[in-house]
Amino acid sequence: MRALTWQGTENVQVTEVPDPVIQEPTDAIIKVTSTAICGSDLHLYRVLGPYLTPGDVLGHETMGIVQEVGSEVTNIRPGDRVVIPFNISCGYCWMCRRGWQAQCETTQVRAEGKGATLFGYTSLYGAVPGGQAEYLRVPQAQYGPIKVPHSGPDEQYLFLSDILPTAWQGVRFADVTQGGTVAVVGLGPVGQFAARIAKHLGAERVIGLDLVPERLALAARYGVETLDISGLNGPDDMASALIEMVDGRGPDSVIEAVGMEAHGNPLASFAQRAAGILPDALAQKVTDHMAIDRLDALITSVKSVRRGGSVSVLGVYGGEVDPLPMMEMFDRGITLRMGQANVKRWVDDILPLLDDNADPLGALDLVTHRMSLDEAPHAYEIFQKKEDGCIKVVLTP
Repeated sequence: MRALTWQGTENVQVTEVPDPVIQEPTDAIIKVTSTAICGSDLHLYRVLGPYLTPGDVLGHETMGIVQEVGSEVTNIRPGDRVVIPFNISCGYCWMCRRGWQAQCETTQVRAEGKGATLFGYTSLYGAVPGGQAEYLRVPQAQYGPIKVPHSGPDEQYLFLSDILPTAWQGVRFADVTQGGTVAVVGLGPVGQFAARIAKHLGAERVIGLDLVPERLALAARYGVETLDISGLNGPDDMASALIEMVDGRGPDSVIEAVGMEAHGNPLASFAQRAAGILPDALAQKVTDHMAIDRLDALITSVKSVRRGGSVSVLGVYGGEVDPLPMMEMFDRGITLRMGQANVKRWVDDILPLLDDNADPLGALDLVTHRMSLDEAPHAYEIFQKKEDGCIKVVLTP
């Protein structure tokens, strides 16, 4: 089959790889009908290469039609239309039963000290082949796949795989209250959904920060106040501007939807690129243990939230010694929550909104580029460079 494979830093190619087969009685095989490029895929494209091997199949936002199931899979059958959560979880372990599927004890990558296995996301998370391909093997298919109706375009349901539950969890973790004020730092796909969900769940004011005109314009269409940060100089300026917008106090909640490759901090940007050209064994140590994250978005978030407020971190980070303003965070009494989305925990909340023909979350109004799988290398490039008004790409195998 054809699949999008990692070949090196900023080098992905569509190549021929073996067709997936049932390996365990809890496996399923799906024929992929749509697969999206996630912002966190861009971290693989440039920063996390030391944890990849040439030929690794990428992608973790996937849906399609069930082709085959293992002997222990009874919840789905061939012909079903399913969305595949990006984290692979069993549904029965201690963590899964408590709604923490991203920490599944059955699929945890203990050798790397990480949580649940993920599709298409480095040796840190199990090196399971991803869904930017014609077919996908789905482990733990007795629990993971989400059945959806056969009616409607794929984009109506595709984002259940990752970015919608990620945004929903981010809003819940931010303690958004009826009538409160929420700031969303970063208006990429997850940030767009987080802003819409915050309004849907009752926030009176939602303020979105970004520097890309197309992202700001899209958020404004959904009643989001926007702050163009392109003329601001670093976290202190951005935090001051946001505090000034909200009564000199700051928003009740801030959702950080950017991650390790935030704009700004050229020294950290250089460190990321330098780590990428080191031998893998050394680069892994540098990436995992040194402060190479670009923290402007995170520091903006913790400096701008009001005293006693909550910050919810959705962006992916990789370092272990990142410097944070701990005295300020402690003095201001903020709550900080973060983590991979527990997809299945939020499906029952989100699915009725996707079934609603009114499309209250605007799931059908996010994709800017629909491209074939063969065009995936170009798609990664324009998404990474924010060219051609690219906000979200969906690939069709």
